[in-house]
Amino acid sequence: MKQIIFYGEEVLVYCAKDPEVETRWLINHLISLHIPVIVPIIQKEDVSLRLSYLQDLNCLKVSTFHVPEPVGSEIAADPKLVTTAIIPLLGFDRCGGRLGYGAGYYDRFLSKNTHIKTIGIAYSCQELQSIPSDVNDVQMDIIVTEDGILTICGDS
Repeated sequence: MKQIIFYGEEVLVYCAKDPEVETRWLINHLISLHIPVIVPIIQKEDVSLRLSYLQDLNCLKVSTFHVPEPVGSEIAADPKLVTTAIIPLLGFDRCGGRLGYGAGYYDRFLSKNTHIKTIGIAYSCQELQSIPSDVNDVQMDIIVTEDGILTICGDS
């Protein structure tokens, strides 16, 4: 079974909103280990993400699409330094397919930053037999649910 280790990495972690899997515990844990935590900030104007370091969960405020963001406390982060991205899943399949909200924010970001390892987080009840995808959809490298770490199709 794969192990997920973040030492020496800069980790992009989504800040959860309902009905996503809560990530505050993970963010707090990474901060306590002195692992740099980066969070996405939604830019509706150009349908993109910009990044900010997060050092304290108390600076998060509900913002665009009800997503907690470090409004007024941004510390710009360079996507080139991100090694791993923790991404919310509304649905997933065992081949790494992901359903998001449909606007493609993460797909656009990850397509420009292909060096980033992707870890999708969901509840096991969100698993689907198959997720339709096209060339713009980025597959997850790893999927984690409350039942464990899933093996992705084609991974050994």
